[in-house]
Amino acid sequence: MDDAHYLLLKKYWGYTAFRPLQEDIIDSILQGHDTLALLPTGGGKSLCYQLPALLREGLCLVVSPLIALMKDQVQQLNDRHLKAACLTAGMSPDTVTAVLNNAVSGSIKFLYVSPERLRQRRFIEHFRQMKVGMIAVDEAHCVSQWGYDFRPPYLQIADIRAYHPAVPLIALTATATPTVADDICLRLLMKDCRRFQASFVRPNLAYMVIRDSDKSRRLLRIVNRAGGTGIIYTRSRRGAQTTARFLEDSGIPATFYHAGLPAAERDRRQADWMNGKYGVMVATNAFGMGIDKPDVRFVVHLDLPESLEAYFQEAGRAGRDGQKAYAVVLTDESDLVRLQRDFDSNYPTLHFIRNVYRALCNFFRIPVGSGADTQFNFDIEAICRAYNFTPRDFYSACQFLEREGLISIPDQEETTSTLYIPVARDELYRFQVDHQRLGDLLQVLMRMYPGLLEGDVPVDERKVATRCYTESVEVVKMLDELNAMHIVRYHPRPKGPQIYFLSERIDEKLIQPSDEHYGLLKASARKRLEAMMAYVRSDEVCRSQQLVSYFGEQKTAKCGYCDVCLRSTRNTETLDEDIIILLRKNAMSPIALVEALNNVEYNDVRNKLREMLDKGILTLTPEGLLRLNR
Repeated sequence: MDDAHYLLLKKYWGYTAFRPLQEDIIDSILQGHDTLALLPTGGGKSLCYQLPALLREGLCLVVSPLIALMKDQVQQLNDRHLKAACLTAGMSPDTVTAVLNNAVSGSIKFLYVSPERLRQRRFIEHFRQMKVGMIAVDEAHCVSQWGYDFRPPYLQIADIRAYHPAVPLIALTATATPTVADDICLRLLMKDCRRFQASFVRPNLAYMVIRDSDKSRRLLRIVNRAGGTGIIYTRSRRGAQTTARFLEDSGIPATFYHAGLPAAERDRRQADWMNGKYGVMVATNAFGMGIDKPDVRFVVHLDLPESLEAYFQEAGRAGRDGQKAYAVVLTDESDLVRLQRDFDSNYPTLHFIRNVYRALCNFFRIPVGSGADTQFNFDIEAICRAYNFTPRDFYSACQFLEREGLISIPDQEETTSTLYIPVARDELYRFQVDHQRLGDLLQVLMRMYPGLLEGDVPVDERKVATRCYTESVEVVKMLDELNAMHIVRYHPRPKGPQIYFLSERIDEKLIQPSDEHYGLLKASARKRLEAMMAYVRSDEVCRSQQLVSYFGEQKTAKCGYCDVCLRSTRNTETLDEDIIILLRKNAMSPIALVEALNNVEYNDVRNKLREMLDKGILTLTPEGLLRLNR
């Protein structure tokens, strides 16, 4: 690879060397090849398209399904003095037009869009005029109907390639089975595709499945033994809060995180955890995307994810520094029953989904053929009361409609405020001279958001406040003041939940897939569910081997330190000796003995103790202590 590539790597990313496969992937794109990159979580996927984009003429179009991640990537690129922008639901028409015009004029290098945006006529009209150097598809497993997060709008990528047929495309994902990888290449019309797959083996990560009906007691043992920083995943907001409180009461600094918290509070808790104020973050799956904290020593799942893809991605946030770390599933039989029940409720009938779509359009008075790019306050309880829907079924149907690209219901942190400075530069300069306090704020804003003089730009008042060494409430107050003086046009972020209609209303009968196709999707999801359940139930095959073989990597060695490997290597004589050594010092209760034996299952120790008691090697005292017979 040319020395210039290393200069760019050092200049913009601060690295002196590439991670495994990054050079090969970048070289493939620079040679003009369609490229599929299968890299595990933390493998440096974004660099694989960002660096070659700098070396190719024209704009890099990045398709991503995650609004929060798009904004994070754009902010990181801007911080590196690379021009980037994104188009997300909730932007005003003027903002969208300004961003698209900038993309056509060549004044931005990276344009991030959601897959739903690719369907819109206005985007296509501008896209045809853009000078495009390459297309990057992030979370590419979403393009496959057999993937765990299939998004039908991703199929539109193949259609827009026709406008720039000579432009290479790179598809990136951390979680794709061989079937999904083949489907990605087919659906994206990738010709002569070059594939690169890093090993999914994490030699420093010990995978554990522990069955215990008293999860709280066992969790406390795991956290104390592992030490350091950790993440605990739970499926419910209440579970996150309750578990964090339990750990705090047990003397372990912990906090919780879920989408129901105010955005400022989520940011604060995340920063406190990143900075070490709290050792443990208890969270729903709303936490973790884009987080790259290298020293996470353990990730514990108190509830089962819906697929091995989701589990592998979340567990992979442990041990990114290469040091020993643990990924633990803490479970009991009721978890499997709950997982099956949740799966059934997550797939309502197509008839019900179509009824929900019709109800949404009627509730907001959207006629057929209208409603594209419209936004409304979203009162779920009011809609459910009006149409006699149960909230759980209604929410599941809305998720399907989101995947189909018809609506968007972003979390509160995904909506943004927008700002535009409509006055001429000379007038703005005079204002800054006459109004120092407000002028200083304007100076900071223009440094952070260079496009403010060209059109509406998404802004984050909290980040602005940090740069100004003040509180976000003070920034909002000053922006309101500037707005009243007609120096800026400021639209604060909506306070409540919002729903966005991404396309004009269609006849609900046209909502696809067909009943037969929907059945195939459900069957594919069930296979993923069954694979997750099989992983938890299996006690015979190394955990690492189970996981990597699911993603198509065969003939790997046993890890030697998962719960399965430890049980198979720890023989009877060794366990005897460990127990005898401990009891030579002092008599111990059975519970204390189990806790003193690291990495040994409770049932294994219990069975061994019974055997040693029957043989007369041990005696149980009236106080309930185990004593060694000398």
